[in-house]
Amino acid sequence: MAQHEIYVKDSGVGIPKKIQSKLFDIGENTSTYGTENETGTGLGLILCKEFVEKHGGEIWAESENGKGSKFIFTVPIGKTF
Repeated sequence: MAQHEIYVKDSGVGIPKKIQSKLFDIGENTSTYGTENETGTGLGLILCKEFVEKHGGEIWAESENGKGSKFIFTVPIGKTF
């Protein structure tokens, strides 16, 4: 089935490789400080993963330390819910 691919990209501090594999795991606290020392709760990406997967898609992150991150997800084209 064809998929839409959507992404959000930033030019922030990036995410270390050792944390990237845990970003979508509910049992992990992966929140780090942002460019202005802001923090998160660690729930946003977990909720995004659940929503995307319930609609037949996938979600993942690509990031390079010091260069920012890209969060990508797919959803099927033409699927009715």
